[in-house]
Amino acid sequence: MDTSNLMEQILSSDNLNRAYLQVVRNKGAEGVDGMKYTELKEHLELNGEIIKEQLRTRKYKPQPVLRVEIPKPNGSVRNLGVPTVTDRFVQQAIAQVLTPIFEEQFHDHSYGFRPNRSAHQAIYTALDIMNSGNDWIVDIDLEKFFDTVNHDKLMTIIGRTIKDGDVISIIRKFLVSGIMIDDEFEDSVVGTPQGGNLSPLLANIMLNELDKEMEKRGLNFVRYADDCIIMVGSEMAANRVMRNISRFIEEKLSLKVNVTKSKVDKPQGIKYLGFGFFLDDKTLQYKAMPHAKAVESFKSKMRSITCRSWGVSNSYKVERLNQLIKGWINYFKIGSMRNICEKLDRNIRYRLRMCIWKHWKTPRKRAKNLMKLGVSRRLAYSTAYAGHHVAKVCKSLAVSLAINNKRLASFGLVSMLDYYNEKSVTC
Repeated sequence: MDTSNLMEQILSSDNLNRAYLQVVRNKGAEGVDGMKYTELKEHLELNGEIIKEQLRTRKYKPQPVLRVEIPKPNGSVRNLGVPTVTDRFVQQAIAQVLTPIFEEQFHDHSYGFRPNRSAHQAIYTALDIMNSGNDWIVDIDLEKFFDTVNHDKLMTIIGRTIKDGDVISIIRKFLVSGIMIDDEFEDSVVGTPQGGNLSPLLANIMLNELDKEMEKRGLNFVRYADDCIIMVGSEMAANRVMRNISRFIEEKLSLKVNVTKSKVDKPQGIKYLGFGFFLDDKTLQYKAMPHAKAVESFKSKMRSITCRSWGVSNSYKVERLNQLIKGWINYFKIGSMRNICEKLDRNIRYRLRMCIWKHWKTPRKRAKNLMKLGVSRRLAYSTAYAGHHVAKVCKSLAVSLAINNKRLASFGLVSMLDYYNEKSVTC
């Protein structure tokens, strides 16, 4: 394919219209200039032709990205770089033209940030490989990958395919546009900040070099962006692969392997894309399930929503719980998790009963509501005036009878188990 005149494809009306619609659909926060995505249309109506001419003549100057720190569960942070909405528009227009070109080169076992590919497909492929006798896992963790990409190496790789100097020029400008941290400008000497519309494609272009190397060595692997696992048949082979591939990553790609997080283990000992793995006793096949850390993360969010001191209505809490439940199960639905759902359902209902009990406030109101919900007068009053802590009284017979599962369902609460049974596609 001739790639020497791609800028005109990027600047075509059809491509720019699609880029605009995608940026608006993505919404997103403002960059350093404070422009909202809702203001993009008016901005382009006034300045669209100027932007196009600047891109044609290599005079377009991207603005620095705004550094945003996203807390991780382990206490560290993930650095995001938020480009201005105009830069997001330009990046999206470039990505739309370059993606089909590079898609032809990408490996079939690469699943992250690619059209019509998903984390679920990566897990299915990993299980197929594990269950074909490759049950020693080389789990390589790339340390702050998006922050450490070598610009020169990346541009050299892109230059092998893209021959349009104008496109090469604007991509490098985006890479070196800088970062704004607390109103202080910082040069971006390395890295491709997470948050830009072009960054996922650039990451895949760089890591496709790793895919090609692993394929050349005949290795079975699955990669989702910078999350990569290699599956081999023995511990000795796994340790050898760990040494050799780590050396390739650091020496040939100038990336850093996180030695403390990288490891060789059986499937039961790893976490991949939020999933854990176990050996099914009946089939003697490996299956997926939500990893213990993913379950703990869910519990933490659920406890935050059902905090009794959070001054919102219980109906709002149910609405938020339902969003959390559906989103979590839609992601983990390919895993085996019926027992997990049953336990979490019990926990959610118990905590919601505590919220309702506290909302009733006084012993008199509590007794009245218990009787209204079918509890005998004697049991209602003895429970309401027992003086026990909320946590203890909400385990009592009276509260369980009054605020039973059926009533919570009628209140709108989604059952995790029911929703999982409806959505599950276990592998």
